[in-house]
Amino acid sequence: MTLGTRIDGARDDLVALTQDMIRIPTLNPPGAHYRDICDLLARRLGRSGFDVELVRATGTPGDSDRYPRWNVVARYAGTDPGDCVHFNGHHDVVDVGLGWTRSPFGGDVEGDRIYGRGACDMKGGLAAAIIAAEAFVAEHNTFCGAIEISATADEESGGYGGVAYLAEQGYFDPARVQHVIIPEPLNKDRICLGHRGGWWAEIETKGEIAHGSMPFLGDCAVRHMGAVLDAFETELYPAMAQRRTEMPVVPDGARQSTMNINAIHGGQPEQPPDYDGLPTHCVPDSCRIVIDRRFLVEERLDDVRGEVVALLERLRMSRDRFAYEMRELNVVLPSMTDKTAPVVETIHAAIEDVLGVAPTYVASPGSYDQKHIDRIGKLRNCIAYGPGALELAHKPDEWVGITDMLDSAKVMGAALERLLLPS
Repeated sequence: MTLGTRIDGARDDLVALTQDMIRIPTLNPPGAHYRDICDLLARRLGRSGFDVELVRATGTPGDSDRYPRWNVVARYAGTDPGDCVHFNGHHDVVDVGLGWTRSPFGGDVEGDRIYGRGACDMKGGLAAAIIAAEAFVAEHNTFCGAIEISATADEESGGYGGVAYLAEQGYFDPARVQHVIIPEPLNKDRICLGHRGGWWAEIETKGEIAHGSMPFLGDCAVRHMGAVLDAFETELYPAMAQRRTEMPVVPDGARQSTMNINAIHGGQPEQPPDYDGLPTHCVPDSCRIVIDRRFLVEERLDDVRGEVVALLERLRMSRDRFAYEMRELNVVLPSMTDKTAPVVETIHAAIEDVLGVAPTYVASPGSYDQKHIDRIGKLRNCIAYGPGALELAHKPDEWVGITDMLDSAKVMGAALERLLLPS
């Protein structure tokens, strides 16, 4: 039996494993059911002969006794010395949101698709990697090196309770792991080399509370924020639109600098849905926004930060009573693996062998856990490769294709054969 034939024979198992993971609602925030999915995978990989370890990222952002940040790391050692190939997938998923026509955590199968939150991003890819690894060790009684599989927490909120923590503990030390494949949904015929940078900040404009019928006796923080947003529209957004990157970022709209206003909060807090009273009449003395600025490898972080500060300072000098505070929330630097890296060349050859096409090189518009493997682990031989369309991530009626998962598993299996079997 060939490895590809063995993977084809595991189709029903692949579907069932993906469904089992989707049906565990590992919502982040708050970080629900992380231990449940880790236990599920630990039991399965243990039965397949892997040595399994559960790792809690104690003390990381969001970790608590109610919502502990659990990760699972499994290792299967070969019979001879050699490299370690590590498959990493995050097990957390984002909020469901509105607009679903199917059960978000049902794992429904319709035709060649499995539906559910996390199906595409990225429980389907994690399942494909597990099937590939299990099929490889079943097909080959002897091989060099080792295979590792990890399912990690909090990628959707920065990865600090998952890959970042593991990297700090040495799990991605180049002396331990030599090749990393992250099965994020970038399509089965594309190799993702890296991602743009990100800078997140909260900006608060200040005001003075007063009676709403006499706003001239106060100072409206929301109006001040309106001036900030207007300056963004007339100055910052046009400037960002002129900047283009040589990174192969997809889709095309992400090949320029971008910024999203993630949230805005001003004035009185929103009342619970069952409150049917009227609001009081107050001039808001605070307004806050959260910005998500994605920047290019050609941009400097100091410049990204500095142009926002310069805009706010111009308003402070020109606008009466304008006052603000800015708080940096997080920074991610761009990451890019070289096309000549061993894992890139191996996956390239495997795609050609399995799919009969030459792969496309891409970069992700958003960051993923490669940033921690690169910056903390100091391991530059890392890519994202997996089934699914990036455009489906975080959308209602998210799905992953079963054929795409099988094909991706075959590519990952072929890569293992190239990296771990004696030449």
